[in-house]
Amino acid sequence: MQATQSTELTEFQTQPDEYRHWQFSVDGSTATLTLNVQEEDDGPDYLLKQNSYDLSVDVELSDAIQRLRFEHPEVKTLIFGSAIARVFCAGANIYMLGKSTHPFKVNFCKYTNETRLGIEDLSENTGVRTIAALNGTAAGGGYELALACDEIYLVDDGASTVSFPEVPLLAVLPGTGGLTRLVDKRKVRRDRADIFCTVAEGLKGKRAKQWGLVDDFFPLSKWNDKIDARAKAAIDASTRKADWAGTKLPKLTPTIEEDSMTFEYVDVKFDHAERTATLTMRGPGADAPKAADAMIAAGADFWAIKAFRELDLALLHLRMDYPGINVVVLRTTGSIADVLSLDEALYANRENGFVKEVLSNMARVLRRTDLTAKSFYALIEPGSCFAGSMFELALCADRSYMLIDDDGENKIALSALNGGIFPMTHEKSRLENRFFGEPDCIAGLMESAGTQIDAEDAEEQGLVTMSLDDLDFEDEVRLALEERASFSPDALTGMEASLRFPGAENCDSKIFGRLSAWQNWIFQRPNAVGPKGALTSYGQPTRPEFDFKRT
Repeated sequence: MQATQSTELTEFQTQPDEYRHWQFSVDGSTATLTLNVQEEDDGPDYLLKQNSYDLSVDVELSDAIQRLRFEHPEVKTLIFGSAIARVFCAGANIYMLGKSTHPFKVNFCKYTNETRLGIEDLSENTGVRTIAALNGTAAGGGYELALACDEIYLVDDGASTVSFPEVPLLAVLPGTGGLTRLVDKRKVRRDRADIFCTVAEGLKGKRAKQWGLVDDFFPLSKWNDKIDARAKAAIDASTRKADWAGTKLPKLTPTIEEDSMTFEYVDVKFDHAERTATLTMRGPGADAPKAADAMIAAGADFWAIKAFRELDLALLHLRMDYPGINVVVLRTTGSIADVLSLDEALYANRENGFVKEVLSNMARVLRRTDLTAKSFYALIEPGSCFAGSMFELALCADRSYMLIDDDGENKIALSALNGGIFPMTHEKSRLENRFFGEPDCIAGLMESAGTQIDAEDAEEQGLVTMSLDDLDFEDEVRLALEERASFSPDALTGMEASLRFPGAENCDSKIFGRLSAWQNWIFQRPNAVGPKGALTSYGQPTRPEFDFKRT
């Protein structure tokens, strides 16, 4: 068993004055993100040619999108462009993928897709219209970035195309939702999509528009004027409220040690020998602001922002930097009354622009929890504050164990925020998800929102997996954790991804379900990554050799 863990962690934090690959500017209601990838980054032994990207490029993109939400409420449209003539983006860097470990590939694709989903959420929940101004060729992940936008325009310069060359060139697939967005989002006909995905050189403007791959194409001589006109129309169509001045987001400063990661509101303690981590989240205090103006004044220190930013960063490190941790125990500490009080205030002010962004961010972090390939077990004990927004963590968990204490003080509670403010990836609330087979009971549960529920009633109402007295609780939990940590992590990842999302799927959930299956399977197949596979051979004088047996 792994007994120690290096504290050298992936850098997921940045800020605009540190960007190396994106040029970020704001001019009134319009923001522009211009991709200008620097070929030689610090460290990697590959060149990021043709605006290809690696994790560092996407970290900057994710940061910029988050800052648009909180720091620039005046922005109503976002334009993506490129600083390199005739190249928008060549997609994920092939040499990076070829040299990466399999777990890194999968987590890289997952993070990249969550960033693309963040762009779509920026439009849907913030009201910022997004425009992909493809002033050059967009290939693979570059076109997938465009697909995340509301509108796509391609320059008509006689050379620029959009393409998905993964199948013919690399023996893999557009791994961050490309195929699903093509047919589900843009409604491209399946036979046309079939041709598009097998023609490595892609399609130019006229055919790309006919097939629905882009919204329009413009000659180079009219390019700037046409994009400006589309930006003005997007501003006019935006629903964003600019009823607050913006909140700066400073970097978080956790204390990282070999066996722990400590923030202000979130702690993670690692037991590497047992392949288990304990993540404890502290609830808000009684002095948490309740009026919208006071919440805005608190800024990035407001509990509902800072605690969930900390949780988000902890989840990212757990995914990328702690592959040997298979089980995460979720705990909370604090006052149920204080959580319910703040939840009531957030719900009452949910139409305020700032509060709307706070709630939207909480929802995205909770979705990141759902999509994390770790087993989550919630332990509800005296001193916990699994209530309302904090109870969503227990609803994220694969199992929840609640102690029946002698004093009857160990409680949980629901709030109005459990009624759909934090939708899952497939758009259901976690209560709807939990009671998929008993939808009629949800209205009754929500009618009792604000009422504190003891352990036995919580189990009877189906809100926890199991309630146990103090004679059985410790042993039952210990055995459950030991058993879980002994199972194949690959089997658990597949099992959890299937069980966490019952019912009908949507575009987002299909992307992640297929991402897990495709990347975990195809990225391990010899045709892609074997000694003579397409990814291994890319850029080399040798051609790939395939095993043509269908599996």
